[in-house]
Amino acid sequence: MQFEQRPPRAQRAAAFSVHLFTASGGAVALLALYAAIERDFPLCFAWLGVALFIDGIDGTLARFARVSETAGTIDGVVLDLVVDFLTYVLVPVVALWRSDLMPAVASFWLGLLVTFASALYFADTRMKTRDYWFRGFPALWNVVALYLFVLRPPGIVCAALLILGSAAMFAPIVFIHPLRVQKLRWVNIAACLVFLGLSAAAIMQDLQATDAIKAGFIAVAAYFLALPFLRHSPWADR
Repeated sequence: MQFEQRPPRAQRAAAFSVHLFTASGGAVALLALYAAIERDFPLCFAWLGVALFIDGIDGTLARFARVSETAGTIDGVVLDLVVDFLTYVLVPVVALWRSDLMPAVASFWLGLLVTFASALYFADTRMKTRDYWFRGFPALWNVVALYLFVLRPPGIVCAALLILGSAAMFAPIVFIHPLRVQKLRWVNIAACLVFLGLSAAAIMQDLQATDAIKAGFIAVAAYFLALPFLRHSPWADR
């Protein structure tokens, strides 16, 4: 039976269940935050992985259930942004602060910078281009933090990357949305699955990853950073 052929009550129930699924990401964020505060970083990133899975499929479920029509009393876009800010920004910032990757004072003040800049970015109505690329670095601080924990560069490099990422959120450049951009979509999804596999392996190794896993992380990052140059233009205003 097609979704639109189902009784209205069933349609509303399905739509609200999608909202509940999205909201569950907030509870997962709290679990990840607690793990970060306790310095159990492998568990923190495991919970962030669960949150990433929820975020990766809830949009598809919402479009299928037509939540804006059948459960419009809850704004799914706002709900998604609230949960994303917790899992993409707040929890990673706390994890970096509680880690030994940088001096505590530096990680605290850089965390304030990242949080401040990300709040502005999340409210930017120009976040996506017409062809669904992200305009500026899309505040993937959970991914950045995982890279820093796995690769463990010097503190000065960590600090520089956080400053650069904060500035890049407002730069007129594009970053791929692997699920929405049509160009090389299945290759991009495959690359995401490779990244998830590498992440799971690193977490199971308590983030003390082997050289092979580190090389995989670097290769995936190089692939995604090169993708804007395969677009008609890497500049967001074109």
